[in-house]
Amino acid sequence: MEHAYTNDLAHETSPYLLQHAHNPVNWKPWGPKALKQAKDENKLIIVSIGYAACHWCHVMEHESFEDPEVAEIMNTNFVSIKVDREERPDIDQVYMNAVQLMTGSGGWPLNAITLPDGRPVWGGTYFPKGNWVDALKQISGLYEKQPEKLLEYAEKLEQGIKEVDIIEVNTDEISFEKDFVATAVKTWSKNFDHQKGGTKRVPKFMMPNNYHFLLRYAHQSGDDELLEYVKNTLTKISFGGVYDHVGGGFARYSTDDKWHVPHFEKMLYDNAQLVSLYADAYLVTKDPWYKKVVYETLDFVANELTNKQGAFYSSLDADSKTPNDELEEGAFYVWTKKELKTLLKDDYELFSKYYNVDTYGFWEKENYVLIRKDSDIEFCNKNSIDNKTLVEKLEQWKKTLAEEREKRSKPRLDDKTLTSWNALMIKAYVDAYRVFGEKDFLTTALKNAHFIKENQLKKDASLFHNYKEGKSTVNGYLEDYASVIDAFIALYQNTSDQQWLDISKNLTEYAITHFFDKEKNIFYFTSDEDPELIARTIESSDNVIPASNSIMAKNLFLLSHYFDESNYKNISQQMLHNIKPQIEAYASGYSNWLDLMLNYSYDFYELVIVGTDAKEKIQEINKTYIPNKLLAGSTLDSESPLLKNRFVEDETLFYVCVNNACKFPVNETSKAIELLR
Repeated sequence: MEHAYTNDLAHETSPYLLQHAHNPVNWKPWGPKALKQAKDENKLIIVSIGYAACHWCHVMEHESFEDPEVAEIMNTNFVSIKVDREERPDIDQVYMNAVQLMTGSGGWPLNAITLPDGRPVWGGTYFPKGNWVDALKQISGLYEKQPEKLLEYAEKLEQGIKEVDIIEVNTDEISFEKDFVATAVKTWSKNFDHQKGGTKRVPKFMMPNNYHFLLRYAHQSGDDELLEYVKNTLTKISFGGVYDHVGGGFARYSTDDKWHVPHFEKMLYDNAQLVSLYADAYLVTKDPWYKKVVYETLDFVANELTNKQGAFYSSLDADSKTPNDELEEGAFYVWTKKELKTLLKDDYELFSKYYNVDTYGFWEKENYVLIRKDSDIEFCNKNSIDNKTLVEKLEQWKKTLAEEREKRSKPRLDDKTLTSWNALMIKAYVDAYRVFGEKDFLTTALKNAHFIKENQLKKDASLFHNYKEGKSTVNGYLEDYASVIDAFIALYQNTSDQQWLDISKNLTEYAITHFFDKEKNIFYFTSDEDPELIARTIESSDNVIPASNSIMAKNLFLLSHYFDESNYKNISQQMLHNIKPQIEAYASGYSNWLDLMLNYSYDFYELVIVGTDAKEKIQEINKTYIPNKLLAGSTLDSESPLLKNRFVEDETLFYVCVNNACKFPVNETSKAIELLR
């Protein structure tokens, strides 16, 4: 295909960068070459950051970056660098911190203007074309006439960026009390939306880790009201339009307060964490709808986001093409009444009641986003239909709509593989296997784990961050180490295969050597092997994905038990202790840390199962929700600390220990569960 313009992004592998390869802007990828050019030519830098599935990134590209006049201003006065935030989260963190300091908020697209040395002087998110052009002219004019003003501002801002991530060492005595957790949750609960689920805000993000923690806390503290809130939230999310009722899987967030209309991008990391969450929610509630959500979401991942090697792709775009060949948000997913009447014929009336093809489910133009209000039992009662008939009709409706949707233009796929997100998906498949016992789920998890082991794990126990077309170009970040260790520990707990635990330990040792700050007792996001940016960031607050530090602290807690490593436990405790002062006022930003705190403030059990039938017994025990335990198992004698001297010929025994005190071993699953209660 002939293109009027081609820039340096044409040589990249990131789908997001390739989307911009034929803009008239002379985009460069981040690297020494672009940074040297800015210094040599004494030009300001535009750092523009986004990702392939981002709707507003596409809007700004179309309005500004595809416009030759805008491109001329950028090319004349600036060196323009495009960054895929998923490929380079380290760069994204630095400039996100800067923009949040400057404007009070952040998001994508993220646009910053920096001095030739990379220090930011101005920034924001999406800009309409006119505002963008005005800003470019003003700042380039100021740099030409009064460069000292920008230099002075850059120095102040640089200091601010470096202070964003300062973690104070907490010198108080270490203590993790139940009362502290209870107070934090009580403060947090003032923002709960008990009617529609989630919190009292718009837009509404799913924040799976928040509800995973709250589910566990409600269970362990016996708080039925809190459990009811979590169940209501999970039901409302999965009844909403953020859940794809035709093809399974979740969009990123809801633009309204009833989980109805999403930005339609589907991200691997959301779907991974939501599978884990709904699997555990099923274990607690035995709600068959939660099981269906897990199975349908994993079907979506298998069909749309998995390659032949067993690696997982990153995302599907929010935008897709209309019949008129125009890119439009949600075009693949929405329906008009006319389409639905034609497709469903006599069933349209019943269908439209079930999925609210009315004012409740209306979006914009003539489009409806399918949304549920009632449980199946409630719906059957209201509409005088039996459950068996409804189930048959639902299957037929979904089949009809899925076949019709396949004829549409599909959303664009971001087909790069990210190690950290793949690890989240391994964990999802392992969690689904743990709860439902489906062998295929474990097979998929193992296939991806072997993919990571063979392609992303280097001989020195370091990791690559990305993979595409046989190439890995970016060194691993803390999120990669933390997530892979977490996933591999889960694999060990469900397979008793020691190799996954050994790899986890090797990765932990590497992370301590290359990411850990001994004085602050916290991990940096980047390795000391990486080229320096203007700041070395620390990720400590939990977001849509938990902070890499909180995942790492939990990993160290578990590994301290598996390998009898007191150093790991000490690091984990001090990390949590350092973060503790920030938790009380803003618990929702530290829910994964609070989850770790439950390990210290409530009893935490080591459950060791040794003997011929150990694997079967592990599956039996997994049918009960016991979040405050770790599992170790073996069918043979073993020298590992938790298994040593515990093998008895012709017997399978459960050993339950808490705080270095062990109960007398038992040989029945039910007796072991009693000891764990």
